[in-house]
Amino acid sequence: MEIRFQSSPREVKEMNTQELRDNFLVQHLMQANQIQLVYSHFDRVIVGGVMPVSNPVLLPNEAELRADFFLERREIGIINVGGAGKVEADGVEYDLHKLDALYLGKGTRSVSFSSASADQPAQYFLLSAPAHHTYPNRRMQKEEAAPVHLGEKATSNERTIYKYIHQEGIQSCQLVMGLTVLKEGSVWNSVPPHTHTRRMEVYFYFDLPEAHRVFHLMGEPQETRHIVMANQEAVISPPWSVHCGPGTTNYGFIWAMAGENYTFTDMDPVPIATMQ
Repeated sequence: MEIRFQSSPREVKEMNTQELRDNFLVQHLMQANQIQLVYSHFDRVIVGGVMPVSNPVLLPNEAELRADFFLERREIGIINVGGAGKVEADGVEYDLHKLDALYLGKGTRSVSFSSASADQPAQYFLLSAPAHHTYPNRRMQKEEAAPVHLGEKATSNERTIYKYIHQEGIQSCQLVMGLTVLKEGSVWNSVPPHTHTRRMEVYFYFDLPEAHRVFHLMGEPQETRHIVMANQEAVISPPWSVHCGPGTTNYGFIWAMAGENYTFTDMDPVPIATMQ
């Protein structure tokens, strides 16, 4: 498990392209029969990806956690962006099709990931955060997520939002997770741009064709930077950082947050005309 420490706004102002990528970009999350994990000291989240192909993959107990098992003091949110698969948690099996989500609470001892087909393997994005209370394990299918349609074709941000883990959905200690799918012809995400200093956020971009990219904006609203991102890459967004951006075509992205306040609407909008 890779460990990454926090960076302040002052440090980020001085970073070049490679330094920004080294600190905030998470690549190669979906590797056959492996689990990839990055521990960020922004709210102590763990970002991960797992793609079981020929055999199940276990959620490991990383030594850095100093725990008896991974979820001894943690909770985890899981969203499948690949083929059909199954997650087994303490002997209970949960079928997950594309864009289905699963929450596993503090105290879940054994977790394994598998795919229904090696030709179309499941691809699970993970976000884990410290937990102080045990909430029930729960699956939510995409159709249950009460999709919300936002944006306009005229401003290239027509999109559908699916909310899974949040105050009115799957209950958690501090995780908030869902995803957004942009319609054809729309490329801008998270409009209006915003910050929320009470929680950090991770974006995971998916269903982006190989020849295309997303230009993810970050940094302070009047001191922006950008990271060019490919399909199935994630970016760590600090609480003080704006997060939005355009792609060269439409795409989907998972938004996953943790911090002091897990109310979905708790954000501080940044007027586009004020950004620099």
